[in-house]
Amino acid sequence: MEKREIGSSGIKIAPFALGSNVFGWTIDEKQSFTILDGFVDAGFDLIDTADVYSTWGAGNKGGESETIIGNWLKKSGKREKVIIATKVGKPMGSDKKGLSRKYITEAVEASLKRLQTDYIDLYQSHEDDPHTTLLETLETFDDLIKQGKVKAIGASNISGERLKDTLQVSKDNNLAAYQCMQPEYNLYAREGYEKEYEPVCRERNIGVISYYSLASGFLTGKYRSENDLSQSSRGAGVKSMLNPRGYKILAALDKVAAELNMSEAAVALAWIMARPGITAPIASATTVKQLDELVKSTELTLNSDAIDLLNSASKY
Repeated sequence: MEKREIGSSGIKIAPFALGSNVFGWTIDEKQSFTILDGFVDAGFDLIDTADVYSTWGAGNKGGESETIIGNWLKKSGKREKVIIATKVGKPMGSDKKGLSRKYITEAVEASLKRLQTDYIDLYQSHEDDPHTTLLETLETFDDLIKQGKVKAIGASNISGERLKDTLQVSKDNNLAAYQCMQPEYNLYAREGYEKEYEPVCRERNIGVISYYSLASGFLTGKYRSENDLSQSSRGAGVKSMLNPRGYKILAALDKVAAELNMSEAAVALAWIMARPGITAPIASATTVKQLDELVKSTELTLNSDAIDLLNSASKY
């Protein structure tokens, strides 16, 4: 399988990443272990998580996903087969948030403990922190890399201008620089990434690992009307996509999927993978059947006609 480097980090990954925000939320530890084993045994490696996953679940306080991954790493002994990406910065209760030296230093130790590992491959700022200087944040990340606790750093949920500013601070102060950007990107949500982030990432060789790659499940094709929204806890987030443009995208996905005898989800992910500059899309699975459909995306090479059809249907 083709491996793609995350920026200039030296870390190479398979072109599909497993999202673990469902661990400890919509699937329990045992089910999560099954998904993780299936993912790695199929030849894939990047597992994306965050300290804040999944605070939104009933009775959760954050750290559930990392804890499950850590338990799996200990039980499976597969640490050397995977690339662990986690994030810091979003609120974890009381004053636990932000990108200050004090908080990052505490948060990374908590993540390492939950993950039951002594290093994180890709450590990402989960959102911007306007109350902390970029220099303080980057000096802290740089120290973590020098200590061997982190291999590379990245960012999510910052503006394109802020990303450029961050890269400049790293350059001016000879500090470790962000090697990865994690934006929302999919066939439905194209404009933000393509206008704001893509030019910067392509020019600066920043890896791109996209989230919401299946638009909260809309691009799987299982939501065709408002009656379908009750199928999943994510259904409510799909309602706004049930519009003429959304239906046009689904029709194009249906056509390409039928021609290739693949699922709509696999085609939607293959479309992202075919975009120059993309390292890997992230998607989550709650069953082995779903996982099998998602990993098939890496076997697809969409021809120019298929890409043109999907581009035209999803134009903004």
